[in-house]
Amino acid sequence: MSLPPTSNTSSPLPLRLAQWAVAACLAVMSLAVFLNVVLRYGFGSGIAASEELSRLLFVWMVFIGAAAAYPRGEHMAFTSLVAMLSGRPLALRLATALIRLLVLLAAALLGWGAWQQVAVGWGSHSAVMGYPLALLPLPALLCSAVIGVCALVELLRGTPLHLGHAADIE
Repeated sequence: MSLPPTSNTSSPLPLRLAQWAVAACLAVMSLAVFLNVVLRYGFGSGIAASEELSRLLFVWMVFIGAAAAYPRGEHMAFTSLVAMLSGRPLALRLATALIRLLVLLAAALLGWGAWQQVAVGWGSHSAVMGYPLALLPLPALLCSAVIGVCALVELLRGTPLHLGHAADIE
């Protein structure tokens, strides 16, 4: 199985949008922190919302990136044990199905926990910016949904595991 190319121009639209969203989060976060440092140390005052904005954007950036990385097989993988099964196709398919089921379970647990935090957060607002605190766990909920759907599709299609991570070992 080959992975999709890493070039932005040949990536599917949702992946390109995710990459742009991550880049936008990083750019705004960097600018806010930089301006806050300059204002605080250069002029004795800072931007009160800078820390809240940076925290919110960082959380969104991490979970958007995680959701975009899963379908491409870019999450960290320990394939040494599964690679030993490459000569036994039935055992490899069973191990792959077990791995997909465990990913589904992890996504469901993350989604359930994130949903509980989202539900609690709608009644609370951040101290400085006043946004609903549900916006902090919301990306975890969305990420778990994306990864869960991808794992389910891979399970139903019988998509083989990508075992090419051996080249990444130093």
